[in-house]
Amino acid sequence: MRCPHLPEGFDFTDPDLLQDRVPYPEFARARQTAPVFWCPQPHGIAGFGDDGYWVVTRHADVKYVSTHPELFSSTTNTAVIRFNQNITRDQIEVQRLIMLNMDPPEHTRVRQIVQRGFTPRAIRSLESTLRDRARRIVDTALTASKGGDSFDFVTNIAVELPLQAIAELIGVPQQDRAKIFDWSNKMAAYDDPEYAITEEIGAEAAMEIVSYAMNLAAARKECPAKDIVSTLVAAEGEGNLLADEFGFFVILLAVAGNETTRNAISHGMHAFLTHPDQWELYKRERPETAAEEIVRWATPVVSFQRTATQDTELGGQKIKAGDRVGLFYSSANNDPELFDEPERFDILRDPNPHLGFGGGGPHFCLGKSLAVLEINLIFNAIADALPNLTLAGDPRRLRSAWLNGIKELQVSP
Repeated sequence: MRCPHLPEGFDFTDPDLLQDRVPYPEFARARQTAPVFWCPQPHGIAGFGDDGYWVVTRHADVKYVSTHPELFSSTTNTAVIRFNQNITRDQIEVQRLIMLNMDPPEHTRVRQIVQRGFTPRAIRSLESTLRDRARRIVDTALTASKGGDSFDFVTNIAVELPLQAIAELIGVPQQDRAKIFDWSNKMAAYDDPEYAITEEIGAEAAMEIVSYAMNLAAARKECPAKDIVSTLVAAEGEGNLLADEFGFFVILLAVAGNETTRNAISHGMHAFLTHPDQWELYKRERPETAAEEIVRWATPVVSFQRTATQDTELGGQKIKAGDRVGLFYSSANNDPELFDEPERFDILRDPNPHLGFGGGGPHFCLGKSLAVLEINLIFNAIADALPNLTLAGDPRRLRSAWLNGIKELQVSP
């Protein structure tokens, strides 16, 4: 049951491990020797009052679990694989109100409503504004570093466009956008002691976002505008979101949309600067395939989880009802069964069936097209204005149990 080729006590959700590195060698060993295996944990360390979870490492198995919500629930214990051990069950339960943590049919109802804001036409309507913003973001970073001084790519470039995209999508005024960024950071960084963010502070930040979004929804109900908020809430009771449902949807956007795209951009820049042949190729050809490879390479969400709804079997292992099952996208996206030389960063890779936007099924990323647009726009702007960017230090990684995050990346113009 236990993978025999990993050290005793090794845990893929250990935040100290992920602060140091993504454990690709251990993922490879697991795929080869025990692609589905039980990982014991000290009782309750993940916040769920249990003794461990099943590790799922192969692309095919991750996809199977993702596409069978009747067997593997997102609601029972939420999709987050490890909380702080001091979290209360009530704090976990309230997170079921976020679409990421819903199962059909409730998930189906909410997703059918919110996807109105992510139609191809809706995303195209943002492109011109976001292109201008991407250029301004990079130009501002260039101006600030005219003396040749190094600067932090994360705070000066990577954070800004995802925040602006989400804020633009839901109509947040420019003067309020920094608040959304601050609140989303607090929600996602509770495992990193550098930020001194407790579970309580994270919960307070979440409630601040909900409150802000509910007030925004109330204003749009009173006076509709041409934005997604009006589309989703203005005709409440006619297949639209209630005000609190909209609030929890904005939480999802703030973390799933903002944090993940920011980290994809940060990892993408690091990949380009450590693979200069690919950066030269990108500057010369600007291939449409680049964004998908950046997401595969980065895999900003290392893992999510599901909970078995009944006794079942996966990868030759018998899984009991109530067992937690970890879907390790970072492993699936490096599975040599699907990817030729997965350790190679190749912006011309095609096809590229990565699971960086989820493994398919009901929880496939709603904002994929927006994320791809943002990645294309920001790297085009960087290639135009900062073509000779170089690394000025190693990336500093976020301490997290499930995010592949970079909190600082020093670069020089």
